[in-house]
Amino acid sequence: MIRIERSSAESLDEAARLMEKVWRQTDTKEWFVIEEKEWLREHMQSGRGILYQAFDEGKGQMAGVLFVVLPGNIEDNLGVDAGIAQDQLQKVAHMDTAAVLPEYRGQKLQYKMMQRAEKDLRDMGYRYLMCTVHPDNRFSRNNITGQGYTLVATKRKYGGYLRDIMWKELTGGGK
Repeated sequence: MIRIERSSAESLDEAARLMEKVWRQTDTKEWFVIEEKEWLREHMQSGRGILYQAFDEGKGQMAGVLFVVLPGNIEDNLGVDAGIAQDQLQKVAHMDTAAVLPEYRGQKLQYKMMQRAEKDLRDMGYRYLMCTVHPDNRFSRNNITGQGYTLVATKRKYGGYLRDIMWKELTGGGK
């Protein structure tokens, strides 16, 4: 059985190893950009990052992870790319990095982790969810659009990688 849960910083090393493993196994490297473990740790310690995991209870291991960034009012906030008003940028959350081990693909783990995060973010008062996807990555794109995200722009991000910037407005939120 797979359990989706919000994780503590103690799980960060294992999550970073999982992201690295998925990246190494990715054929098209520009589709998947991962952050350094220290960047993830700094975001969690500052309260600007949330880690979710899909945990395989039968095998006692992580099957996938999702890292959410709460960027606040900074230039790198994807809400800027979406044209969200300056006074609303505090209500933006980024579905930043999702990684699922190959043996667990096809079980909708990215979808389930994003749905869990969406519920938490709505409860926390966030209104806009943003994420990026490589324009050719139909697997992630289908997952994201299937959750109601729409394209707002295509730009170079993360050191020059082409990305579609996607957004979703939540109802019932507000900070």
